[in-house]
Amino acid sequence: MDFDFLFRRATVIDGSGARAFVADVGVRGDRIAAVGDLAAAQGREERDARGLWLTPGLIDAHTHSDAFLLLEPTCPSKLAQGVTTEIGGQCGGSAAPRLNGARLPSDWEAQTYPPRPGHPPGPGPNWDTVADFRACLEAARPATNLILFAGHNTIRKGVMGDAPRAATVEETQGMVRVLEQALDEGAWGMTTGLVYHPGVHSRPEEVGALVAACAKRGGMYATHMRSEGDRLLEAIDEVLGLVRATGVRTQISHLKTSGRANWGKLDAALARIHAARAEGLWVNADRYPYLSSGTDLDIVLPDWAAAGGNAAILARLDDPGERARIAAALDASGRDPASVMIGGAWSAETRPCSGRTLAAIMEGWGCGFGEAVVRILRADRSRTGAFFFGMCEANLLRILAQPWVMAGSDASLRAPWGPLGRDWPHPRAYGTHPRFFRTLTERLGLPPEEAIRRMTGLPAQAFGIPRRGLVREGYFADLALIDPEAWRDAADYARPHRFARGVDTVLVNGSPVFLGGQPNPSAPRRGRFLERA
Repeated sequence: MDFDFLFRRATVIDGSGARAFVADVGVRGDRIAAVGDLAAAQGREERDARGLWLTPGLIDAHTHSDAFLLLEPTCPSKLAQGVTTEIGGQCGGSAAPRLNGARLPSDWEAQTYPPRPGHPPGPGPNWDTVADFRACLEAARPATNLILFAGHNTIRKGVMGDAPRAATVEETQGMVRVLEQALDEGAWGMTTGLVYHPGVHSRPEEVGALVAACAKRGGMYATHMRSEGDRLLEAIDEVLGLVRATGVRTQISHLKTSGRANWGKLDAALARIHAARAEGLWVNADRYPYLSSGTDLDIVLPDWAAAGGNAAILARLDDPGERARIAAALDASGRDPASVMIGGAWSAETRPCSGRTLAAIMEGWGCGFGEAVVRILRADRSRTGAFFFGMCEANLLRILAQPWVMAGSDASLRAPWGPLGRDWPHPRAYGTHPRFFRTLTERLGLPPEEAIRRMTGLPAQAFGIPRRGLVREGYFADLALIDPEAWRDAADYARPHRFARGVDTVLVNGSPVFLGGQPNPSAPRRGRFLERA
């Protein structure tokens, strides 16, 4: 046979933004071996692709799948969208390095993982360093590739616990050493989540020292900034100051203007980024095509109530006096309960709340905002997920119109079954990429070639991913065959576990792990832990 897999007469959208063309594409091993007229050739496996688009495998520029890849390595929610590479470790929270038993996000921490090679099985994460996590990943053999960033919050917890204070010089130096080891073991760079504990307590000099160390070793920096609302412009200035000082490649995570009072700041925000890019600085951004964000409900707690980590939060929630104090602070916060929807809930009392706004829950329970929040958090042991509706559709469209903004789901992989099927995820977990495509082409009028570039060639270029993101001879055979008429998202807030439609075939490193619109269990899973060139 000439090829292991042969696509015949596909409409190739190659990821560069260039016009589509009709061609055959032959795959041999893990590479694209030929693109052109291959009518005389034969493939061990062939797909008639007439009327379908063949694109590079999509690159999800912002995900939280790190640990979940070990639990559901078939990656169905991602493959059904056409995603072949995920960029994880985002928002300051990565699966590794988790030194000194550093606690991971609650949805990861609560799971039981396959045994780490050479170690006995047990509940909770069973790895420490990036090298340990890589060994676990290689044993799991995921269907998609992973790029792993090291999370600042995870590193900080490993060095100084959940201490709600600024780091000392010695502690900062300790964090730098941990980051350097992570980079040497394959981490792509560092991320921050500066609205989350304990990173919210970090000073600019702490972050600056870590970013400088990252830049020195050729790593990247991706950031959930200190503010996406009231202090959005100051947060952008902090990021761009780091870029100017270190020259580090930087990704602004899920660029947005949160809260009605901040919608008018978009012009100034974009102007700052445009100016930096005009200087030659490497700054890009990602965004999901939805008007609600998704994170843990405990993000609404005042800083004093969230300080010290999960154990400290639970101790306050279990104390009647502190619980009343927290509820009073929440009632005085001015947050609109109609703008907060409960996602994943974990107790018999709270599960009926999933998919409902806090306003509706308050009405049903006959209580105030603060009491509803503390009651839910206490019942769920502070594991509750939530969606926050505070964004502007016009601003979303303007952000997505920027040629340097790529698709990032801000979601981990999911499946409607198994340990990941018990949650109530944001619909972006299942639908980001077809929805991103439809928004760019139908709402903004951009050509399909440009929309595909934003999900393939652009993230490959922005993150420096070698030989991926384009349909080119010699490139890795990460490919997606898509029915352009049928490619749509199906998940919504009421029915989040619904697969996207319209993806016919997905190859990852040459293996057809998704075939005929379904996961292909007979194909070997060849996803890889990707390293910087």
